[in-house]
Parts: sequence; C-alpha cells; structure tokens
Amino acid sequence: MIKKNSLPQEVASNIRKDILKGKYLLDEKLPIEPELMKKFGVGRSTIREAIKLLSNAGFLRVQQGVGTFINSININEEPIDQRLKRADIQELNEVRQLLEMKIAEKAAVNKSEKDIAALKHFLTERAHFATQNDIGRCIDADICFHTALAEASKNEILCDLYKATSVHVKNWFIDIYTDTEDFKVSQNLHEQLLKHVIASDPQKSWATVERIIKHQY
Repeated sequence: MIKKNSLPQEVASNIRKDILKGKYLLDEKLPIEPELMKKFGVGRSTIREAIKLLSNAGFLRVQQGVGTFINSININEEPIDQRLKRADIQELNEVRQLLEMKIAEKAAVNKSEKDIAALKHFLTERAHFATQNDIGRCIDADICFHTALAEASKNEILCDLYKATSVHVKNWFIDIYTDTEDFKVSQNLHEQLLKHVIASDPQKSWATVERIIKHQY
C-alpha cells in the first residue's frame, strides 16, 4: 500500500524502479490500470497521473486506444532536474558558464524593449541590495537578471535549461556567499554586459560574461 503523501510521485517512482530493475522489457506493454490500481492500492486518477509523469520523463509511451508501453529502460533517461541535483559543483558550474555565454550572445541579437526593461530593473535591484549587504535578495536579483537574459535570448530550450540550472546555482550561492562584496565588485561588469546587449553586440556580450565568470572564480 502506497503512502498518502505525493501518491502519483510515489507510484511513478515504484514503476520506474521496476523498469530499471528489468522487470519490464523495452516496448513491453505496461499492466492495465485496474491491475496497477490493485498493486499499489490507489485510485485510477493516481495511476494516470503517475503514467503521465513517467511519459514526460521518457520512460513510458502512451498509445491511445492501444495501451502504455515501456519507452526506455536506460537509467540515463532520468529527468534533467533530478540529474542536476546529483551534479557536483564543478559540473554544474561548467554547464552554467556555457549556458550564460551563449544566452548573452543570443540576447544581444533577439532582445525586445520589454526584455531590456526587465534587465534594467533586476540590475538596479542587484546594485541596491548589494549596497545594503542583503545577500539573500542580492542573490535573487542576480539570478533574476540572468533569467531575464535567458528569456531575451528567445531560445526556449536555452531558457528552460538555464532556469533548471539556476535553482541549483542559487542554492550554491547561498552556501558560498556570506556578504555582498563580490556582487558589488562585479556590478560594473554586469552593467557592461547590459550595455553590449542593448547595443546588439553578441561578441562583446559573450566576452563580458567570460570576464564575469573569471572574476567569480
């Protein structure tokens, strides 16, 4: 019997474990809903939500009117957010660096006036909270600035990847920064970055992100 806490996630986790253990073969049909309901002691809606979660993660393939089939038996198909949680700091930072440089390059070409307004707003907040030595809000403003930059790139995949990565980067920042001194020092570089994005200069935007990264590390 599955616990009442997060039923779809619990059921999805158990089915996923069965798949990874080899209980089901690739392209094999998953048992029908009534069998799964009986096995896990849950209702139909919970089973359907669990199947939806596993389909989104790439483990299952739903064919309307036919059934649900095993789509992958590879452990490497785990959701990106779960994979990021397991990443060490060096791996996470390398991914973040590559994303931020490409995002800056694309933002310089594709940004809108609305994007520029958002970037100016978050950069102003970053400077304000850095001056106030409010590290929590300063980190939030920094992450929001780079997220707005990702949105300005107009590349949805880059943006989604950055947003998924930024959650873990934020937690890392909270762990390593005790004051806003580094944010004060790097404020000028961020202002230069915004200037190059507004000027539609992808090369200088990329290069400025490189400088920001070198300053941080």
